Amino acid sequence: MKLKELLVLLMIGTISFSCKEVKKSEGEIDSTTEIEENMAAPVEMSERKSDEIEIIPIEHATAVIEWNDVVIYVDPTGGATAFDGQKNPTLILITDIHGDHLSTETLDALDTSNAILIVPQAVADELPATYSKQLEIMENGASKKLAGITIEAIPMYNLRKEALNFHTKGRGNGYVLTIDKQRIYFSGDTEDIPEMRSLKNIDKAFVCMNLPYTMTVESATSAVLDFKPEQVYPYHYRGKPDVSDVAKFKQLVDAGNQGIEVVQLDWYPNDEY
Repeated sequence: MKLKELLVLLMIGTISFSCKEVKKSEGEIDSTTEIEENMAAPVEMSERKSDEIEIIPIEHATAVIEWNDVVIYVDPTGGATAFDGQKNPTLILITDIHGDHLSTETLDALDTSNAILIVPQAVADELPATYSKQLEIMENGASKKLAGITIEAIPMYNLRKEALNFHTKGRGNGYVLTIDKQRIYFSGDTEDIPEMRSLKNIDKAFVCMNLPYTMTVESATSAVLDFKPEQVYPYHYRGKPDVSDVAKFKQLVDAGNQGIEVVQLDWYPNDEY
């Protein structure tokens, strides 16, 4: 073989080897990119989960709401055992002075040391002085932002003449919570008052219905069909001895507006009411 031909063969082999190295290097870059992309996906899923709003029924009018690191107790009653397994509260909303909404014994039994209590003045007057530094007193119509959540105090009261003394106008609060663009309404003890009927853009509505203290299934249905929440949750629907017919409530709402979803949660796990 001539020297010139040998040099040409050596050059071709060198170029071929270099190309293989480049392709291998490119393959390594593609593989790394794929790994990084696969690692990113679970992080996005985790963030979506942390933004979800979880609503946990405890009993009757008592509920727990979790959103990110914020934990809200609504009308905490039932003692510490009712909250076994729940995180300590960031905010506590109390609607009224009656024992199925305000339980000082339950508050004393829980770790509320880092919680803010949102209450009407009537509730503040019933609480021991030890809670005074934790109180945010809100009257009907007031609005405040706490822990990233906008809280509106909505009137709650009776309309029927025979029930006027149960819940007088201005004493208690229903609440609308705006959490991450979702508006959640807790009625407290009320009848189908104009302030309820005029609510706007409610995503989830927790609506009471028990006699003789609040309203009938028919009155609750009429109000819900007026303010048109995306979802309605019947709660606070057992009295003593009467139990409201929540199945009938669903039938009436469905007949009036099938765009409103009726969601039934287990508010009476111990059948105490």
